[in-house]
Amino acid sequence: MSATGADSAGTEEGSVRAGRRTVRIHRPRKVLFPGSARSTESTGADGGRADVTKADLVEYYRSVARHMVPELRGRPLMLERHPDGLDGPRFMQKNIPGNYPDWARRAEMAKKGGTVTHPVCDDTATLVFLADQASVTFHRWLSRADRPDHPDRLVFDLDPARDDFEPVRAAALLLHELLDELALPASAMTTGSKGLHVIVRLDRRTAFDEVRAFAMDVARVLAARDPDRLTTEQRTDARAGRLYLDVQRNAYAQTAVAPYSVRPREGAPVATPISWDQVKDPAVTARRWTVGDVLEQTRTRPWSDVPARGRSLAPARRRLDALL
Repeated sequence: MSATGADSAGTEEGSVRAGRRTVRIHRPRKVLFPGSARSTESTGADGGRADVTKADLVEYYRSVARHMVPELRGRPLMLERHPDGLDGPRFMQKNIPGNYPDWARRAEMAKKGGTVTHPVCDDTATLVFLADQASVTFHRWLSRADRPDHPDRLVFDLDPARDDFEPVRAAALLLHELLDELALPASAMTTGSKGLHVIVRLDRRTAFDEVRAFAMDVARVLAARDPDRLTTEQRTDARAGRLYLDVQRNAYAQTAVAPYSVRPREGAPVATPISWDQVKDPAVTARRWTVGDVLEQTRTRPWSDVPARGRSLAPARRRLDALL
């Protein structure tokens, strides 16, 4: 990053080249994650973790863009912004900011009683611009703006009762077996928080209501196979310490954290695509990768064995009905 202007972190500016565009960066020295980055390069002189600044966040997203932008392209987004870092206020933004550039895509989506104009990230420059807005985490729709009622992603959110990844690992492997029975290829992704997402790519022929009903039936079959450890109960007090199989994100205008998004937690963890062999690895947890080392994980191509083309739910629905 090239920085120009005053020495004060509050007034300085910089710029980043992103594709064919140069994007201005405001307050690049602003600390967003105090003492957070876990990597050899970013470790402080005393052996502790170095701060992660706005410039670091921008550089992270610029570096990961070739992997992340394809996961965002065409989708309405909700931005989780932390303008003053983790110690300041957080707000969730759906409507585009007033200074949104003309060259960046937007999508006007229907909502009850009106519309919302969402940002859409189709290129590296837009990703860098949104990072400059202190958009720490990107939450994406499971459908694209051109066919908003027909998702191309189905997500199972494995939500543990406690910050313990072992129940998540066990549930993910059971779910993977069940999806194999249904002939649905699936991907796994750490959330960067506590749990794991299991993602199925769809062909966009099935509307949200049917997709969600299918996901709920899958969750019910899975919970019935291990009722002592798994539940579909939405009420926390009814879960009795069991892992919650959450399918509520599979609905119009609902979002899920996007792959390679940074999470607003100590250590700057990242929602990271992983292979099924890595799911089995006891060293892998929900916060295993951070902004300091996730690029090493991208080089393993963890989702390379999952077909890029989405599947129809119709054959899987027939197989599932036989299990109900």
